[in-house]
Amino acid sequence: MSRNKQTEIHELIRRKSRRITDPAGREALVLDDDQALRVAGSCDCSVNQVYTEALRSGINPYRYIRNREIISVQEQLRLTDSRVAVIGVGGLGGQVILLLARVGIGHLVVVDHDVFDETNLNRQALCSSKSLGRPKSEVAVDVVGSINLGVEVTPYQARLDSSNAPEILGGLDVVVDALDSIPDRFVLERATKKLGIPLVHGALAGLEGWIMTIFPDDPGLKRVYGGVEGKGNDAESPEAILGVPALTSSIVANLQAMEVLKIILKRGRIFRNIMAHVDLERGQLNEFIFERRAK
Repeated sequence: MSRNKQTEIHELIRRKSRRITDPAGREALVLDDDQALRVAGSCDCSVNQVYTEALRSGINPYRYIRNREIISVQEQLRLTDSRVAVIGVGGLGGQVILLLARVGIGHLVVVDHDVFDETNLNRQALCSSKSLGRPKSEVAVDVVGSINLGVEVTPYQARLDSSNAPEILGGLDVVVDALDSIPDRFVLERATKKLGIPLVHGALAGLEGWIMTIFPDDPGLKRVYGGVEGKGNDAESPEAILGVPALTSSIVANLQAMEVLKIILKRGRIFRNIMAHVDLERGQLNEFIFERRAK
C-alpha cells in the first residue's frame, strides 16, 4: 500500500470513528462496521486493510470491543495480520473457522475436496439445509463473509497432497489439522514440517477427542498413531464406529482455536509434545506428556 493511500485511509478512519464507553465504564475510540465498509469503498481497499490501519492508530473495530483487555489492541492487530489454514471443513474445521473468524484472524485458507450432505447436519457448523450439495470450502467463504468482512478467505476445493501443499500452505503462520484420515494427517504433517509451520492437530471419536500442537522439529503424529502412514480404511476408523456428535467436535475445535491464538500471540501454555485428551462423558481432561526427543 502506498504512503498516500495509507494516509488517506488513516484520515477517513479518524473522521469516521467515535468515542464510546465500554461495558466496564472505560472510554475507547471505535470504528463501526458500516463506517469501515464506507472507508473501504472510498479508498478502494479491503475491510481487512481498514481494520489493520484502525488498530495501528489505536482505534478498535467496534466488533472487537469485547475482546479488549483479554486481547490488547496490539494483539488484535497481530491477529488481523495473521494467516491461518484450516485443512478439513467438517465437524472440527467448521467450528474452528467460525471461532477464528469471530476472534479476528485476518486471512483464512480453507481446504476441503468434499461437498455437504445430509449426514453432516448433526455436527458440522457450516452445514445447513441450504448448503447441501455445495462445496464445503465455497460455503466457508459465504459464512465467514456474513460474520466478519474483515476476514479474507482463500478457498481450495481440493485434497491436500505433496504436490499442492507448497502453494496452498506457503506464507502461513499456523495450520490446523481438522482431517479425518490418518494417512492424510501424515501428508499434512510432512508438508508443514518442510515449510517450517506449526501444526495444530485435533481428532475425535464418540464423546472423546484430543489435540496436540506440533512444531517442525517435534516427533509429532507418530507419538499418537505410531507412524502408521498407509492407506486408511474409513469403515474401520474410530469416527465411523463411534460416531462424531457435535458436542465433541465443538470442545476440540475450541481447544484448537485457542492453540492458534497462543501460537500467534506468543502467550500461554501450548500443548507441545503434549496430547490433551478430553472425555466428555466422564468429565475429564487429561494430558499425556511426551519426551521432546524420540526416535
